[in-house]
Amino acid sequence: MTRLETLKTNLLAQFGEGAALVERLDELTLEVSAGAWIDSCLALRDQAALRFETCIDLCAVDYSTYGLPTFPGAPAPARHPTRYAVVVHLLSIAHNWRLRVRTWVPNDEFPVIASLVDVWPGVNWYEREAFDLFGVVFEGHPDLRRILTDYGFIGHPFRKDFPLSGNVEMRYDTEQKRVIYQPVTIEPREITPRVVREDKYGQGR
Repeated sequence: MTRLETLKTNLLAQFGEGAALVERLDELTLEVSAGAWIDSCLALRDQAALRFETCIDLCAVDYSTYGLPTFPGAPAPARHPTRYAVVVHLLSIAHNWRLRVRTWVPNDEFPVIASLVDVWPGVNWYEREAFDLFGVVFEGHPDLRRILTDYGFIGHPFRKDFPLSGNVEMRYDTEQKRVIYQPVTIEPREITPRVVREDKYGQGR
């Protein structure tokens, strides 16, 4: 039995044969409900047959445009009813295996999920990043504030509906002698590429 098969067997033994477990490209993804987020992660960390001591990454995903047709007339696959998901990537040093775990965050308008800081303290800054870029609120986080954008930033720049030019811009005001924020003044324009070549380009001379 391979290491991946052993991990799959152990996961099914822990979460039941009906566990939402997907194997693809020699990787396993376990999907759990938002209500079981903390308990599932505790089991993944503490059970001797799993022993995922380390969370090496946490991120949020905006699925609002996932599954949309890429060209007119293309069939649209089934889409999940929830817009945001939180994904963690776990590592077991004891067993030398990895696992991806995903949960769907309820309430698209105000997405809230329990913080994993008490399970893996290293996710502290990862959760702050997901909050900053996607607007996912991690309930129970000890210091949930922006980490990459500045304090006056409006919106969450990794959301699919965030404007490319942003909402506000900042500049130094010489009269007030301080940095101020103002609405974006960039006017969108369409750029048409133009190919310029010499008359005899590519021909022998």
